[in-house]
Formats: sequence, structure tokens, C-alpha cells
Amino acid sequence: MTQQVPSTEPELAGVRNFRDVGGLPTVDGRRVRHGVLFRSGHLAHATGEDAAFLASLNLHTVFDFRNAADQRLEGPDVALPGVRNVNLPLSDPADGAEFWKMVRDGDLDQLRAILADGQAANRMIVSYRTIIKERTAEHSRVLRALAEDSVPALMHCAAGKDRAGLSIAITLLALGVQRDAIVEDYLKSNAKHRRYKVRRSSSAASAYSPEVMELLSPLFDARAEYLAAAFETIEETWGGVDAYLEKGLGVTPEARERLRERLLD
Repeated sequence: MTQQVPSTEPELAGVRNFRDVGGLPTVDGRRVRHGVLFRSGHLAHATGEDAAFLASLNLHTVFDFRNAADQRLEGPDVALPGVRNVNLPLSDPADGAEFWKMVRDGDLDQLRAILADGQAANRMIVSYRTIIKERTAEHSRVLRALAEDSVPALMHCAAGKDRAGLSIAITLLALGVQRDAIVEDYLKSNAKHRRYKVRRSSSAASAYSPEVMELLSPLFDARAEYLAAAFETIEETWGGVDAYLEKGLGVTPEARERLRERLLD
């Protein structure tokens, strides 16, 4: 059944959390161009109609930030004609495998042991900080590709919230988008029609009880504190966005200007 979404968004039945980030304002009065940068959850369950819509965007590149374990769970993306697919895992396939197995299979006591008392939210904060510090090569590759030839582009992970959310945020930082606007776009992933569907092994009602869902919630929420942790890591590690882009990611001012010319009005 097609999801009921606002009329300003396409109604995609098998792809969650899709949106165009066009229109976001920069600090110097420009805006992100519409139709050049999109974000979403995975494309593995896209229907024929979804695929036709995605094909109509004339995408050059789809960046898939899922790892091998994600792809085994959800399947490969649908093939879109003429589109270059770039898989850049932003988490180690073995990282957290037992943890996520517990999320899917664990009973209430087991979930309490690993998620209660702020553990779930803290795990997300640590993950965001780690991706910023340790995945500089991947983010460098994304920005360089966008600056050269890879637009229009779609970035996605599994839910389109964390790994894609960070990659979109980094791209928007490089474009000079206002920080509040970056956070506002990130938080849009919390809308009911965009949220990732929690998948647990058991279909019993107890597997999705209110307490279970409350324990799991920090893992599937987009929270401002998570993105703030990423921004803080940039400041703490490199001293600011400009140094992060140039020294951390190797994106020269010239490449950054090409990026701005491609993606900004």
C-alpha cells in the first residue's frame, strides 16, 4: 500500500525517508539547488513505480552507505538504468553484528541489559563520533565525486537517517548551509511516514510491546544530540569545518567552490 505522505513529496511505496534537500539556505544567501541532491532509505524494496520515479530524476550516482550485513538483510538496491552505484560502507560489517542480532532477537530482559539507562542513545552518539573521525576517506570520496561529475546524486543507507544523514550533513557543511537548516533537515527523518520499520524476528505482540519499542526508540530516532556530537567532533578534532574539509577530507578550496557551483543556485 502506498504511504500517505505530504503532497509536496513523491509517494513511494517501497522506499522510505526519500527527500530532495533542495532549497536549504546558505550563510551567504544562496540556496541548495532542487533536483541535484537527494536522500533516502535503501532502495532494495522499491516497487516498479518507485523505480520509474527514481529513474525520472536522471540520477548520475547513487551512494549506498550500507555494509554487507545490511545488504544481506535487506537485499541489493533495485537497478536504475544509466545510474552509477557506489557502495561506501560507513560501518564495519562485523561492527555491532551481535548487538543488532540482539535488537532483532533479544527478549525484554536482554534488551534492558544493552539499551536501558541511556545506553542506546550513548551508543548512537559514539557511532556518530566514530564515523566522523574514522571515515574521512569515504566522505572525501563523496565530496570529490560531487564536485567533479556525480550529480544529480542520491545518498542512502538502511534507514536514510544516520550514515546517509551524516554524509548529507557533511555535504551541506561544505556548501555553507546554515547549521540550523542542516539540523532541521536531519530531524525530518522522525516523521512517521519516513521512519525505518523496526524488524524483529518474532511476530508475537510481546516482541513489539510498548517497553520494547521505548528501549529501541533511541536507535531509530533522529536526535539533535546525535548530530551535535558529530559537529562537536569536527571542532574538537580539526578546530572547525574549514580545517576538517581541507585537512581531514583533503577537499581544497577550489574543489569546494566547484561543489558549490554544481549544487547551489
